[in-house]
Amino acid sequence: MQEGPNFAAHNDFGTAVLLAAMERAGIERLVLGSSVSVYGEGRYRGLRSGPFFPGVRLRGDLDRGMFDHRAPRTGEILTWETVGEDTPLRPRTAYAASKVAQENYAMAWSATTGGGVTVLRYHHVYGDPIGENPALTAHSGVAARFRAELAAGGAPFVFEDGGQVRDFVHVRDIAAATVAVVQRPLSGFAPLNIASGHPITLWEVASIMSRACGGPRPVVSGQYRMTDARHIAANPERARRTVDFTAAIAPEQGLADYVMPIR
Repeated sequence: MQEGPNFAAHNDFGTAVLLAAMERAGIERLVLGSSVSVYGEGRYRGLRSGPFFPGVRLRGDLDRGMFDHRAPRTGEILTWETVGEDTPLRPRTAYAASKVAQENYAMAWSATTGGGVTVLRYHHVYGDPIGENPALTAHSGVAARFRAELAAGGAPFVFEDGGQVRDFVHVRDIAAATVAVVQRPLSGFAPLNIASGHPITLWEVASIMSRACGGPRPVVSGQYRMTDARHIAANPERARRTVDFTAAIAPEQGLADYVMPIR
């Protein structure tokens, strides 16, 4: 939360300034880079209870190693489902809250001016580390942190039990998606999930990267962070249908290539 004022200044205030200038200049279109973090925990389903949007997990459960969400009445373990763009936005962190605010400002601008806004909700981005310092970029995501740990000769450190599901999308696919949206204008306010479409667990991510560079076996710590989502993966169908974007790089190959330069 100490970074909250910085996120608000750059993402929220900066976006408001930009949109005001766009209205004055008569600019009618915006492509906005957003984040999977706007969804928070995501969407689940119980065999008997149906669709469910859980809140924060209980600290007592996490202390006992019970990491999965459970139905409040029955204790049934809930199954994760992919999230579509119409899933409610429930940010968990200051950064995520600032990205939701960006989207809301852009939606208000679209409603006021009639301009078109395409929001790209980028999922977990990684790739192309040539020339970067692994230690300095490790803050940019869990794949970058795993890579920095391997580059230092250590084992990737995995929180919880490693079963957390994410969608990792290569930066080259991010670039391709952005170009596709620029070339195919959409009207109104149109959020799109930009993802690989191949959900993967964090244990699998760490294992793929470790094997690719001959590093140590990942360490599953059992430690947790209260704000972490258990599972979050996207449904990328709308992007395929509206702007003809499909990610080209599968996480298994892309993550292996990402870590190869440190061999």
